[in-house]
Amino acid sequence: MPDTYVLVHGAWHTGAEIEAVADGVRAAGHTVHCPTLAGNRPGDDRATTTLEDAIGSAVRYIEEKNLTQVRLVGHSYGGMVISGVAERIAQRLKRLVYINAFVPLNGESLNDMVPPHYVAMFDALAAANANAVNLPFEVWRESFINDADLPTAQAAYDKLNPHPYRTFTDKIALSQPLAALALGKSFINCQQDTALPHSLPWHPRLSERLGLFRLVECPGSHEMFFSNPLRLAQAIVEAGRD
Repeated sequence: MPDTYVLVHGAWHTGAEIEAVADGVRAAGHTVHCPTLAGNRPGDDRATTTLEDAIGSAVRYIEEKNLTQVRLVGHSYGGMVISGVAERIAQRLKRLVYINAFVPLNGESLNDMVPPHYVAMFDALAAANANAVNLPFEVWRESFINDADLPTAQAAYDKLNPHPYRTFTDKIALSQPLAALALGKSFINCQQDTALPHSLPWHPRLSERLGLFRLVECPGSHEMFFSNPLRLAQAIVEAGRD
C-alpha cells in the first residue's frame, strides 16, 4: 500500500534541497510532498517571520491539498514545525517522524535545546544581518556535513538561504506533551551527526520526549539529504511504515 509522506525541511533549506531523498521514498512506492516553509521562500521577510508563521504554512499546505493519513517528517528545526502541526491537525496525521530533530516541550524554543555557544553565535549573526542567521561554512563543514567530501559540502552550502531567527527564539505552545499524542512516532538517529555535541545529543536526550517511539539508526551526518540521500530515504521508509 502506498503511503503519503510530507517532508519538512530544516533551517536554511527549502523543499528543493530534500527532493533527492523524496525521490528515494517515491521509488519505494509512496507519495511524497516537500513544501517550503514560510520564512525560507524567496522574498519572505526574514526579519519578521515567526515560528507560528512557519507552522501555519505547513498546516495550510496539508489542508489545501486535503492530505490525510500523513507520515509527517521533520528534519532538525523541522521538528519544531511538525510538533506545532500535530497540535493543530493531528486528525490528518498517521505518524510523526523526527530526523535528528528538535522535540520541544510546551513553552520551549529551539534555542533552549542548543548549547550556549550556538545561541551566542546565532545572536551575533542575527544582530548583523537584520534578524536572519546563516551558518558559517566552517561550522557547516565540520559539524553538519562531516561525512561528505569538500566539493559536496561546498555545493550544498551554496544552496542554503538566510533563516529567520525568530523561529529559533519563539517558544512553542503545546496543549499536551508530544508523548501524549495518539499518533505513531519515530526518531531517526544519524549516528555521526555532530550538529549537536554528543554530550548534548539528539538521541536519547530529545527522542525520549516522544514517549513510546520507534528508533531507526543509520550511519551519516546531520545533512544526509546531500551526502547520502538514498540511505536516508530507506531510513524514512523504515521509520514511517506501519
